[in-house]
Amino acid sequence: MNQNAIENTRNVAIVGPYSSGKTTLLESLLFLTGAITRKGKVTEGNTIGDSSAEAKERHMSVEVSTASTTYQDINFTFLDCPGSIEFAQETYNALVGAGAAIIVCEPVIERVLTLAPLLKFLDDWEIPHLLFINKMDRSNAHFMDVLHAIREVSSRPLIPLQYPISRDGSLVGYIDLITEQAYHYHHGSPADPVPLPDDLKEEEHAARQEMLETIAEFDDHLLEELLEDIEPNQDEILQDLKLELSADQIVPVFFGIADQDHGVRPLLDALIKEAPAPAVTAQRRGLTPTTDNHTIVQILKTYFTAQGGRLSLVRVWQGTLTDGMLLNGVRAGGIYRILGQQQYPITQAMVGEIVAVGRLEGLTTGITASNINGVPELPKAHRLKPVYALAIAPENRKDEVKLSGAMTKLLEEDPSLYWEQHGDTKEVILWGQGEIHLQVALDRLRRKYNLPMTTHLPHIPYKETIRQVSKSHGRYKHQTGGHGAFGDVHLEIKPLPRGEGFHFHETIVGGVVPRQYIPGVEVGVREYLSHGPLGFPVVDVDVTLTDGSYHSVDSSEQAFKMAARIAMSEGMPKCKPILLEPVVSVIVTAPAEYTSRVLQLVSGRRGQILGYEGLSNWKGWDEVMAHLPQAEMQNFIVELRSLTMGVGFFKWEYDHLQEVPDRLTDHILATNGNGHHK
Repeated sequence: MNQNAIENTRNVAIVGPYSSGKTTLLESLLFLTGAITRKGKVTEGNTIGDSSAEAKERHMSVEVSTASTTYQDINFTFLDCPGSIEFAQETYNALVGAGAAIIVCEPVIERVLTLAPLLKFLDDWEIPHLLFINKMDRSNAHFMDVLHAIREVSSRPLIPLQYPISRDGSLVGYIDLITEQAYHYHHGSPADPVPLPDDLKEEEHAARQEMLETIAEFDDHLLEELLEDIEPNQDEILQDLKLELSADQIVPVFFGIADQDHGVRPLLDALIKEAPAPAVTAQRRGLTPTTDNHTIVQILKTYFTAQGGRLSLVRVWQGTLTDGMLLNGVRAGGIYRILGQQQYPITQAMVGEIVAVGRLEGLTTGITASNINGVPELPKAHRLKPVYALAIAPENRKDEVKLSGAMTKLLEEDPSLYWEQHGDTKEVILWGQGEIHLQVALDRLRRKYNLPMTTHLPHIPYKETIRQVSKSHGRYKHQTGGHGAFGDVHLEIKPLPRGEGFHFHETIVGGVVPRQYIPGVEVGVREYLSHGPLGFPVVDVDVTLTDGSYHSVDSSEQAFKMAARIAMSEGMPKCKPILLEPVVSVIVTAPAEYTSRVLQLVSGRRGQILGYEGLSNWKGWDEVMAHLPQAEMQNFIVELRSLTMGVGFFKWEYDHLQEVPDRLTDHILATNGNGHHK
């Protein structure tokens, strides 16, 4: 493949909110480019995208789907990305390798806000993007009103390249604002040119003028022409659009009805004429995108196929990728072009191409790989912090040995999952981005790895501590023929300030407890503290061994350990034990119009608000800082999303322990502790 062929490559991510019609648009693009002869439907589960069992079951994308096709000598690779916020990690990882993105949205003013996080990511990464307003047949709002609403959430100027033609409330065609040619849609064939409707001439002229003036903000020559009332030629306009889109300065806007193919051909033409070639994107990453340079690829997604094989979706940033090439010391085992579930073997891939590579063991999503050493890592999408958890366990106990291996693969496929074995509760906890996200993960465990799981809400890792000092005595004496066992200790138990943990001292005088037995006392104390009088691990306690006695024959370290446990069992209930709960520090991010609701949500969950402020790098969004009991966090993300049209999110980390309010203590002890409160 020569340099010209590289110029003829486009990789385009299709992104947008849930149910906006991304997979339907992909079907239309593939149909019009001849990659498929019949379009599938999401509802029927026969589309090229959404081909996994989990996607078909839910009629929604749950992972990135890839489809390659050729149209007018341009090699396209489309990445169909999930719309649900719970699978945003998939989308962000894929976008890192995209040359351009099509944002698909509906013409519903009330839902425009759902575009905001996506637009922010595209802007931060300087990824050129076009907007396709889909489902125009269902629009109740005027096109310009929809456009105005989207402008409110976009930091880049929106440039409509079309103006709608409606009759009796139905979309029948469009006016191309560059050529000023009107078209009527026709089912199953390209739109027909028609005369410009008289009743739209004024609106069209105003829209065109606005388009030219916006483009001219980045081109002095065009600005001069407009000021002198010189009509710019079409080639100049197209050249400006191409340069400004490639530089991520503008957002061209198209519209249509994807399931009828209306408006999709102009979108395709724009991708050919205006979307940046791979070299532009690579140069933005500081690379030299030639075929004869050393090879650099980046992994955008990892799959484990039904046959058990590892498949890595990679973007070739530099050089030529060949089958059998060593990448970071791992040999590529096959290169494939992808069309949904179908794989087509090829011998090499060039700059800008997105292909699948087999058997790249140990090379995880996001990683930069090369055929030479010392290549710097390319930027990758940050890993989203998990916000929702379930405790999981295999339905069959014998499957526990398989769990670790399956989870490792699951997390490689989906880096926004996280799992841990909690030290206190002994539960295996699966963390993710929401309820649907975890259900999809559990479905995969069942289908792919034959590991059906049971689930429950994770237990809160409560702790307990004490309020007052006590002294206690413990004697362990046991006689069974021959040697007996004897240990005798006096302990002083005191509370410590919060966060101090556990301290052990001894003030033994005169050898009343021999040195070799004192470690046994500490072990006995520590063992007791793992399960205090209320039923939870004990923290912030100081224990001092003050006195004791021993037997020259029967004493042992084990006997003193047992004596210490007896002394703790006697003394701790007298220290007024209290229950502590973990408190997390949260930063909630949401549009400013929802800040009051966020404050109410936090307060209603026993949260302590520490403050809030506007984000300097995100106009119209606020951050709320708060402390929140972990017990109140389980469905926090669910409620937050329902209050903020799905766009609110938060980051959290463990902060401290605090006393549980008395009104809650009895209930917690009845359900989690020893069943009583002393």
